[in-house]
Amino acid sequence: MLYFSKIKIISILIFSICISYLAFSNFVKFDDKLIGNKINLGLDLQGGSYLLLEIDNKPVILRNLQNKLTSIRAYLKEENISFKNIKLIDNEKIYLNAEGKNLEDIKNIFEDKNSNINPYYQNYKSHEYDIEIIENDVILTLSKYGLIELKSSSLSQALEIVRRRIDEIGTNEPNILRRGNDRILVELPGLDDPERIKSLLGKTANLNFRFITQNSETSFGSEKLEFEDGSEEAIVSKRIIISGENLIDAKPSMNSMTNETVVSFSLDRVGAKRFGKATQNGIGKRLAIVLDGKIISAPVVQDSITTGNGQISGNFTFQSATDLALLLRSGALPAPLNIIEERTVGPDLGQDSINAGVIALLIGFFLVIGFMFVKYRYFGLIANVALITNLFLLVGILTLFDATLTLPGIAGIILTVGMAVDANVLIFERIKEETIKENNSVIAFDSGYTKSRNAILDANITTLISAVILFIFGSGPIKGFSITLGVGIFTTLFTVYFIARMLTALYVIKNKNKEIVIK
Repeated sequence: MLYFSKIKIISILIFSICISYLAFSNFVKFDDKLIGNKINLGLDLQGGSYLLLEIDNKPVILRNLQNKLTSIRAYLKEENISFKNIKLIDNEKIYLNAEGKNLEDIKNIFEDKNSNINPYYQNYKSHEYDIEIIENDVILTLSKYGLIELKSSSLSQALEIVRRRIDEIGTNEPNILRRGNDRILVELPGLDDPERIKSLLGKTANLNFRFITQNSETSFGSEKLEFEDGSEEAIVSKRIIISGENLIDAKPSMNSMTNETVVSFSLDRVGAKRFGKATQNGIGKRLAIVLDGKIISAPVVQDSITTGNGQISGNFTFQSATDLALLLRSGALPAPLNIIEERTVGPDLGQDSINAGVIALLIGFFLVIGFMFVKYRYFGLIANVALITNLFLLVGILTLFDATLTLPGIAGIILTVGMAVDANVLIFERIKEETIKENNSVIAFDSGYTKSRNAILDANITTLISAVILFIFGSGPIKGFSITLGVGIFTTLFTVYFIARMLTALYVIKNKNKEIVIK
């Protein structure tokens, strides 16, 4: 019915005003600070950097094999199963030799669904490792699904650490998403220094402390590492005293004695105990601080350090010390990240996109308004009021959810303008048909709205389904388009059946005794 109660009219007005207030907050600064939400501009509108990172899982796989080899050796000894020659082959397979009953026991252990040493993935119907027996030789390789689980876990860990590093810098509204099994997408709108981000994301930040040996040649328990500045090389013990996992905090500071910029760090209880014991026994030795396989500093231990606090020096600038502290706080990546795609959008190009989008929106908006007014006169004016309200509601709802607006998102808003008046055109044309058959204008107008409802709903529902599919399967800008299009469908239906219909009802009921002409 065309009848609207006062409560319904007031509710519609309050809802529209509240959402419109949110829309205005994007253009006008209010002092009451009632709402802090606003629409964020995407990478293509305000400029910034786009990075596609690929994780190199080879170190992760090798580390998993090495850990598994150690676990297998300990487990078989506990079970009193005899074996020999356990080793890695080509950094891809675990090899061991066994005979008779021992060989059968090993096979049963690795094929058992309840095995502790070779987990069974119920969802994949597969073990972590495949076992192959050739005579008395046992060869273990990561299964297809074991590899998938390992890569997925590695990517999830890398994603979290990348997010921590970017959050530490304070980048505005970063977009960090996983892509497939080994890639991470990073979008950083408004970024001023992309080189710094690339440097931070490209470092694994694997920190450890080791003593420099007195040997002139490498041996089984040592290796040769070079200093970060390339000035010299040193033979370093492979025995790690503490690693980055023992760090609680790290921050840049100034050494008052040398007036140098250093990185101060704090250790957890276990790390402090190990560090204190190592420095007590290693007075007079050089302690190498190794970051990603390179020595950044190698001071001589003058006294035992039992407080769990220390400093890393290395000719740092304040910026490089800040970045190193940030890397240490965020944790080490499980594997190196390589930048395989990079794009940078300048702020001027982003502003040009905004200007072009706004011009297109205004041209379409005024053409539609002009057409509706010429075609339907007073009812065209009602449709135009509903259209303007529709735009405010659309922007207000996007603001409410802190949405990010992209250039395709602006295209979605422009499309909403056309769809909004399309519903009113269907209704008005149906009303014309009803006024020919029905003399009572109230009944004719009510029938026009009722009988056109199915066609309008069908058209908008099919469009909404398309928007949902685009959101699920699309990425980045495509999602921005689908979001504005989807929200626009709901605001269009609201303005058509509440705003426009309410204004039409008020006019028709007030003039029900007059001849109402709709052209």
